[in-house]
Amino acid sequence: MRPRFWELPLRDLDSREWEALCDGCGKCCLNKLEFEDTDELAFTRIACRLLDGQTCRCTRYETRHQYVPECVSLTPDKIKDITYWLPATCAYRLRAEGRALPEWHYLISGDREAVHRAGASVRGWTLSEAAIPEEDWEDYIIEDLS
Repeated sequence: MRPRFWELPLRDLDSREWEALCDGCGKCCLNKLEFEDTDELAFTRIACRLLDGQTCRCTRYETRHQYVPECVSLTPDKIKDITYWLPATCAYRLRAEGRALPEWHYLISGDREAVHRAGASVRGWTLSEAAIPEEDWEDYIIEDLS
């Protein structure tokens, strides 16, 4: 990969660089509730059933659409339309908005565990969607996901 590729415009990244931009926080795998009357988007503690709550990684990333057809694939073409759906600390969102990566991002720190030590991941506090009925998800809304 190119040196400091993460500073390039997202459209200029190759597929390996695009994938490497992910900080491994797991926040994009949290189920969200969209309230039609206010257009508000709320994140919940309820995670996709494929998320490993300790590694904050998808257990079936390459084949996830076979198990979760509605899983969103982030691409440079889609990013501008869905940045509101991404957490504020997401590297894809930050770069789409022209902002720098945080110091804990592994591309800056050189340490994949830094995201977890900084408290910027979902490690250890999610619940699986398999365990919580969808009608109860409102009870698990997160007020502040930063």
